[in-house]
Amino acid sequence: MARKKIKVNNKEFNIAYDIFNLDKQKNIIFLHGWGSNKDIMKVFKDDFNEFKLIFIDMPGFGKSSNKYILTTKEYSLIVDEFLKSLNIKKDIIVGHSFGGKVATLLNPECLVLLASAGIVLPKPLKVRLKIKFYKTLKKLGLSKFRKYFVSEDVKGMSENMYETFKNVVDEDFSEIFSNYKGKVLIFGGDKDMAVPPVAIEKQSKLLNSNNIMLNGDHYFFLKKENKETVVKEIKKCK
Repeated sequence: MARKKIKVNNKEFNIAYDIFNLDKQKNIIFLHGWGSNKDIMKVFKDDFNEFKLIFIDMPGFGKSSNKYILTTKEYSLIVDEFLKSLNIKKDIIVGHSFGGKVATLLNPECLVLLASAGIVLPKPLKVRLKIKFYKTLKKLGLSKFRKYFVSEDVKGMSENMYETFKNVVDEDFSEIFSNYKGKVLIFGGDKDMAVPPVAIEKQSKLLNSNNIMLNGDHYFFLKKENKETVVKEIKKCK
């Protein structure tokens, strides 16, 4: 693992990353989802010997530092500056979940979305009631009970990452997806509860592309047969 210090909008970050196949010319950049890190994306490490592979811990995750409240746009600027600092061209970017939104903003030649976030769906009644109850407690000065109401995605995280999560969790990327004009591959899991098939279908329409629905949950690409399908399709972006 290596680290790279960068500065974006007067904010400093120490980015942890791994690069493999340094002698190759064409790049694949991997961006993990919220609450995860680059290690989960290394499931693809041995599948692309003809590409240079770049695995990044985005700020606040894995070994990359973050002491700020960020937006998805800022995450894309940070990753972009990091890539520029290493002279890495954005040939192919593979983004999982939250990483899919960041990948889209980076506007690569080939965009690969794995259960990408960015489509806002109505929240279940149970969740809406929980949010309403917590807001009532907050008005009463009882925000100390936040830990009992926050999403599993932010439990144990710092206050600034909790605020960052609130910035990014319900973003509607419909217009951003529609404006992307490069090559795109869209994958989803038929049992995914975080990014369900209906969200993948909406992405496909916005991006004017077919999607490949695979058997599995939000991490469908960890299954050997699904990973093989994803790898096969990505290699067509050459």
